[in-house]
Amino acid sequence: MAISDPYGNFNFLVEIDGIVRAAFHEVSGLDSTIDVIEHREGNDPVMRKYPGQVKHSNLTLKWGIASDTDLYNWHRQWVIGDPAAKRLTGSVVVYDRQGKTELARWNFINAWPAKWTGPTFNAESNDIAIETLELAHEGVARA
Repeated sequence: MAISDPYGNFNFLVEIDGIVRAAFHEVSGLDSTIDVIEHREGNDPVMRKYPGQVKHSNLTLKWGIASDTDLYNWHRQWVIGDPAAKRLTGSVVVYDRQGKTELARWNFINAWPAKWTGPTFNAESNDIAIETLELAHEGVARA
């Protein structure tokens, strides 16, 4: 049996309906948690455990600030209560080292921008200015 190499975490794209963003610095929050309900009845000596509500963490997207403002504008629509603001569907996609072959995909649904954080500036630093957007969503699944 051939050994399969694990995928790198450095060659990925984020696709969001209608919003084109060439590159991201970091993506995190691809997780879900099932609450545990503990229950005991009568003289049963064992505490039973049952699955409860499913919760998904917000997705956090970070990118170097540039001239494109599509993600900021989408967030701004929600801030001002624009009736045209929409929940969107998207994907986080991992590619091979050459960036040509898709290796893995996680799809998220009904996302909306819950928090935007602008860059931090420091005159003594030599870093890229980073913007951050947190997306609340209603589920993520590996395709």
